[in-house]
Order: sequence, then structure tokens, then C-alpha cells
Amino acid sequence: MRHYVLFFLALFLIGCKATEEKRPPNIIFILTDDQGYGDLGIYGAEDISTPHLDQMAAEGALFTSYYATQPVCSASRASILTGCYPDRIGIHNAYSPGSKVGLNPEETTLAELLKDRGYTTGIFGKWHLGDAPKFLPRKHGFDEFYGILYSNDMWPKHPQQGTVFNFPDISLYENETPLRVLEDQTFLTAALTEKAIGFIKKNKATPFFVYLPHPQPHVPLFAAEAFQNTQARGLYGDVISEIDDSVGQILKTLKEEGLEETTIVIFTSDNGPWLSYGGHSGSPGIFREGKGTNWEGGHRVPGIVRYPKAIQPNTRIDAPAMGIDWLPTLAEFTRSNLPEKKIDGESLVPLLTGKTVQSPHDNFFFYYRTNELHAVRHKDWKLYVPHTYRSLNGRQGTNDGFPVPYDMNEISEAELYDLSQDPEEQVNLAVAHPEWVDKISKIADSVRGVLGDRLTGIKGSEVRPVGRID
Repeated sequence: MRHYVLFFLALFLIGCKATEEKRPPNIIFILTDDQGYGDLGIYGAEDISTPHLDQMAAEGALFTSYYATQPVCSASRASILTGCYPDRIGIHNAYSPGSKVGLNPEETTLAELLKDRGYTTGIFGKWHLGDAPKFLPRKHGFDEFYGILYSNDMWPKHPQQGTVFNFPDISLYENETPLRVLEDQTFLTAALTEKAIGFIKKNKATPFFVYLPHPQPHVPLFAAEAFQNTQARGLYGDVISEIDDSVGQILKTLKEEGLEETTIVIFTSDNGPWLSYGGHSGSPGIFREGKGTNWEGGHRVPGIVRYPKAIQPNTRIDAPAMGIDWLPTLAEFTRSNLPEKKIDGESLVPLLTGKTVQSPHDNFFFYYRTNELHAVRHKDWKLYVPHTYRSLNGRQGTNDGFPVPYDMNEISEAELYDLSQDPEEQVNLAVAHPEWVDKISKIADSVRGVLGDRLTGIKGSEVRPVGRID
């Protein structure tokens, strides 16, 4: 009899193991807004304490050259969810309330890809890919939505001195229902964290995808009372500390629910810091400029991935990666089918699992501002083509939450930088290396023929998606 019991117990355990191996990993994608490369301890910050994110990096992989796809909100987010350059799918800049355009429902998003694989999906935070009904999150594969539809400064209290904005009230939504008008956002980071944790607990028996795009640390800044006046960086540091605590709560929940080993957790930012806000903005670290520019400080942001089942602790990845790469990476990890339409990203799984240290891309990367090509990275070289860009030109922003105006600078001739030797982009090598200028200029011309290189507008009042380039 004892032999029969042991035999059936062994069959049961084998069955459980097989079921576990068949079940794809859970995914939690945490995205911050306007956070700079130099705003975490693991990335060199000495005036902000981020123990949970530092530990997450120690237990997983840290990217030193991860890039947001564009240095602005809507475009960057679109690339994360579709695996495409924003210009391929016709998304430029940041959408304002009532802009009547949004992410085309015909695109396959990461949420839709995962739903086809059996995932339950939820977004808790800032959407910013269209606020008309046809563009809302549940039209793009999410089962649940709790958060705001666009940036937290697009409200009547917009922090801009000397300028009157006619933004409407900003509402907190649950699915398609506005719950209330936001008068104060101090509670929001905690509320989004609670909703995400509740979703994890509710759906732990099946694969789940949590997309947690925090509205912070985009101005105006808000931190809960328990985090106020705790960091040497001031209110901005307090905000980052609360986000770090949110990450800690989520990781703790995964451990308590027995999901720690089988959940992929990703942390990154949608673009670099909005430098005109001075003490209310983040730090690009050693990198040049910030949000709204294609210099390194506008694109290069933190990138941390934790997945104990497949990623070794203290994995450092110096090869470049970009927002377009998340969808194919997660498709490979979850054994999901890629979208039928063309995408631009490549899987980072070989980098994350230590099978290679080489980039999956031949040409890294194409840097657009709206739909104007500004730069191309090829291997360690970065070529800037002629364009204008905004800069404070050494001036410092204020500490009162109001911005100082930018100057407009012009690059009149191509500039070339060797990022391996000069990540701060201080030494223009275009004259010394005309062969690289010529070679990368031809790459720039080729991408112009595919993704375009001119400013366009959408006319008329029709609520409609924007077009795709294949």
C-alpha cells in the first residue's frame, strides 16, 4: 500500500512541476515619468535613498545603456506597448486632453499579446495614449484600468508662470468611469500601489500582467506625508523614495504569495528629466541635457529587470537597449506570438540570461523628436544631424516648482561622438572621422526613407487613430 501512495504522490508532484513549467511568468512593468538616470542609488545618486530598487538590481539585471525611445511621454509609452518606433505608428510628442488622436486600435499591444496567451491584464497609473473613448486602455487589451488619462500637470493648476492654460479638470478613472476630480495628488502613488497589489493577489492563480506607469516624478510633485522631508534632494527625492517604497511593497507581496521566482519585474522611466524645473526635476547623471532633447540625458534612463528563474544576480548589461525591445523580450519569455505587423524591437532575452553581451541590433538607434530625425547611434558612435534643440545653456532651474524658459540652440553641421570614450558628449569628432560621418549619414538617409523626417499635423476634428508606416 505504501508503494502505491508513494507512486501516486510522485505522479502528483510531477504533474505539478509540469503545470508550473507550462505556466508562463507573471509580468510587472513599473514605469516612472521624467525620472533621470542619476536618481537611484544604484545609478550613483547619493542624496536619495532607494534601497528596494538597489536590491532589485543586485538580485537581477541592471542596464547601463537603456534608452527611452523618444524623450517625451506619449511617443515613448507607445513604443513600450507596441515594440515600434513611435514614428512607425504615427505617434509624436505628448497628447493633450481632447486631442482626438491616440494609439491605433489596429496595433497589437503588449497587453493584447499577453491576453492571447491567457493573461489577466491591468493598468494602474497614467495612460497618455488617447483620452477619446476608442483609445482608452480597455480598448487595447487591458482588463482593468485605474488612474489618469494624461499627464498630471494637464489640469487647471499647471505650474507655469506667466502663462494661462485652459486645461480641463483632471479626473481619476476606474475603467471608463470618472471617480472624482483630482484637487490634490498626494495620495496617488499609494493608491496605485494598493490597486496593483490587490490585482496581484486576486489573480495569482493565473498568469497576470501589471502595468504600473506612475504619474510621478513628473511635475507637479506630490509625496505622501510619511515621505515628506526625508531626502537630501528635497521634494523630488521624497517622491522617488515613495516610488522606491512602492517597489518594495510589490516585491514583498510577490514573496508572500509565492510568486517571487516566477514573476518578471521591470523598472524604467519614459524619458529623462525635465530640467527647466530645477530642484523639482531629476538628474541625468553625467549625461548631457534632458527631456525633450536627443542628447544622452533625454533618452538614457534607469533600466532594471528581476526574474530569479532566468536572470542571475548582479547581471550588468552595457550593451544598448531601447523601449522598442520590451515587447519582443516579453514575447520570448512568455512564448507568445509576435504581432503580425512589423515591429522594430529585438528580444533582450539572450542579454538578460547571459548568453551574449552583444546588442541584438545592428544599428543603434534612431532618435526622433516628434517626427524629425535628430541622431543615429551606430555601435559606439552617435551622429547628430543638423537640427535645433532646447537648452538652459548652463542656467539652473528654480526650486519652487515653476520652470525657467529654454533657449533654442542649433546644430548646423553634423556632430559625431564616441560614447565609449565620451559618454558626456563633449568632444565632437566629426572632423577627425569623416568616414564615420559619411557612413552613418547614409544610415540616417535610409531611415528617413522609411520613418520620415518632417513635421506634420493632423487636420480636422475627426476622432481618429494616426497612421502606420510599413
